[in-house]
Parts: sequence; structure tokens; C-alpha cells
Amino acid sequence: MAFQVVFQVYELFSFFFYFFFLVMGLSSGGGGGGEGGSSTVEIDSLNCNFPAIFNFGDSNSDTGGISAAFTAVPPPNGETFFGKPSGRFCDGRLIIDFIAEELGLPYLSPYLDSLGASCGFEHGANFATGGSSVRKGGYSPFHLDVQISQFLQFKARINDLYSTQQPHQQQEDQGQPFLPKPDDFSKALYTLDIGQNDLSYGFQYTTEIETRASIPQILDQFSTAVHQLYKEGARAFWVHNTGPIGCLPYSVIYYPKKSGNLDQNGCVKPRNEIAQEFNSQLKSRLIQFRSQLPNTTFTYVDVYSVKYNLISSAKSQGYVDPLEFCCGSYYGAHFDCGEKEIVNGTVYGGACDNPTAHISWDGIHYTEAANQWVAKYILNGSMSDPQVPIAQACHNTVNP
Repeated sequence: MAFQVVFQVYELFSFFFYFFFLVMGLSSGGGGGGEGGSSTVEIDSLNCNFPAIFNFGDSNSDTGGISAAFTAVPPPNGETFFGKPSGRFCDGRLIIDFIAEELGLPYLSPYLDSLGASCGFEHGANFATGGSSVRKGGYSPFHLDVQISQFLQFKARINDLYSTQQPHQQQEDQGQPFLPKPDDFSKALYTLDIGQNDLSYGFQYTTEIETRASIPQILDQFSTAVHQLYKEGARAFWVHNTGPIGCLPYSVIYYPKKSGNLDQNGCVKPRNEIAQEFNSQLKSRLIQFRSQLPNTTFTYVDVYSVKYNLISSAKSQGYVDPLEFCCGSYYGAHFDCGEKEIVNGTVYGGACDNPTAHISWDGIHYTEAANQWVAKYILNGSMSDPQVPIAQACHNTVNP
């Protein structure tokens, strides 16, 4: 009930937020009655018109990187929206896809997939790969430092291509096919959704105490990456915190059953508490960035609260038990989604009949339906600090 009240307040705030910007636009647009007297200013005029998105992260926002680098993500992944595997660990779209839609941009092509980049990289690139962590030594070799290095090479090569244009090409502003322009890098939106695997890897191979103690070191590496992006001209950052790891069916299934370990929704409390500590420290770092890095906007997006609210209200939202998942199996026999096997007459690894009724797709990742629900609340800015819609995330509402 408390969460529902909070979200009603957020929705109400969103209306006033847009109204506020409209009024501000009106008050600044008259200027003493110039000819034609622009007495109204469309809210859309406040939009940043980001020409591109550059994304860094893990499987929560991987649109095909790990699939291109190693083994392709198999069906039934992708079946709900794309009708076939799309490199995403989901039955359809991810939050990053809904971000692209909101900004009027095509879905991001994975940097590692040269053949799959049907839309090219004109409007950005996705450096996220499944299993990636902030620090090296986790599940994937493509940790955040590697993703930043890939970005640096990408940007340098584009600058080199444009620097070799003939003078008449520069005058005609002919861009390189399927590539962003050099000026786009300073105007783009930089999205980061990473850190979950640092915690998950720590839970699996160390202790919860050690994992909690490692958070400052994880965020030191994260800070280094942000400063590198800033040095390269990044000025608008949209940063997701980590979700309620303890609510993933995978976490619940394999966590030791002890009295008091689970909350009212069946989530593992110690895991969620560490995720919340990570998020608290992440938010503090972003506050520091605002004073350290001038002329830059940092939007902290509380994905944790949105996802936890969805899990808490699953039944009233029309979903099945949030601890049920649609594809794969962790009970009895362990088979990943798409890894079909028959054991004693039972088929494992296939998908359920109705993914849209599930929050969890495969025990670790969310379904498209859940991602869309989450996106609805984060894209309007009501769950962000500062509370600004993603389309206006270039506006500096916090920095002096």
C-alpha cells in the first residue's frame, strides 16, 4: 500500500514537473514583446534532441554484444517482439530499447557485432555485454575498463575518418555512412547500467561481508570510467542504480533457507540490503561528480525502487508470482533458457506460454513486459535525482 501511494505521488509530481517547465518556458520566451510575441513555448522545445546514445553495462542492457563475441543467444529469446533471437537475454525489448524509443532513436547496435549493425552506429553504440562487471576478474572479460577502451578507439577512429575528408566534403557536411559525427559525442546521452555482476560474483565466490566491503573499490573503478568519458567530451550522464538482486528467482532458489532471511515478498533480505548500500554509495559518488566535473549533468535513476514496487504489486498488476520465471529451469535439473533437454519425459529449457504474465524471463533477467513497466516510471524522471525526464537530461538543474 505504501509503495502504491508513493507512486501515485510520483505520477502527480510528473504532471507538475512538466507544468513547471512550461511556465518557465513562457516566462523566458516573451522577452518584452518581440515581433510575433512567442507567448507559448512547447514543452518539446526543452528536449535535448540527443543525436546519439552511448551505453555501458551488462546483460540488462546488452543488445547483442556477448552474443557476437561468443555463442549466440538462442531461441526462444527474442520471441515476443523480434520474433527471433536478437542478442538480448529477454523475450523482447530491454529498458535501453525503450530509452531509444523515447528519444526517437533507433535501437542501439552492439559495438562488437559488425554484421548485426543493420542501423549502423550513426545514432550511438552499445558497449554493454552480458556478464560484465565494473571490475575485471568477474564473469566476463568485457569489464567496464574494456568497454571504455572500446569507446575511446571508436571515437578516435571516427575523428580520424572525418579528418581525412576533402575540404568540399566538409563544406557540404557529408557525414560518414552509418557513423556519428565528431560533434555528436559531446551532445550525446551516456547511459550506464552496471554493478549487479560485481555483487553477484562477490556473493558466489566470497562472503556477503566481503562483498559489502568491496563496494568502495567497485565505485572507484566506476569513477575512473566516468572521468575518462568526461575527458572525451561526455556531458550528459543517465546512471541506473542496481536492482533488487535478492528478488531474482535465481537468488531465492540458491540462497540458504534460514529463518528471517526472506522479506514479505519472498526476496532475500541480506542481498537486497547490500544492493541498497551499493546504490547509496553510487548516489553519493554522482553528487561528488556534480561538483568535480563542471558543465555536466548526472541523473541518478532509482531502478531499484521501481523494480521492487513491481514485485510487491505483481498480483494487482496482473502478473503471476514474481518468483516464477518463464524460460529455463533451476529446479531438479538446471537448464538455461533455450538449452532444451528431455529428462524422464519432461522437457526443460523452453519458454512458458504467456511471457507477458511474468516479471522474470529466465530467473535472472526481466521480461519485456516488466521492462516496459519499469521504463514507464523511469523515463518520465519521477524516479530520478534530479527529477528530470530523460529527453531533458541535458539540463543542469542541480549544478551551480
